Amino acid sequence: MTNAIHPAPVEFDPDQLQADPILRFFHYGHLPEKLQGASKPFCDLAGHIVTTLPRNPERTVALRKLLEAKDAAVRANVQ
Repeated sequence: MTNAIHPAPVEFDPDQLQADPILRFFHYGHLPEKLQGASKPFCDLAGHIVTTLPRNPERTVALRKLLEAKDAAVRANVQ
């Protein structure tokens, strides 16, 4: 994985990205504006998850499934 393909979202600090590398895939700044609108709420929710839930396997599952949902929402908006 290269940083050029998956730049770190500015919404997460380096400690959060270190603890949960999946957060890297919630970046959206590189997307066209219409797709950013579909993707940003998922990034916001990922942030809420990592700041309010204890770090454990179920939180990891929640983030993984949220990422799947984000990808589907973005694809639904691709024309």
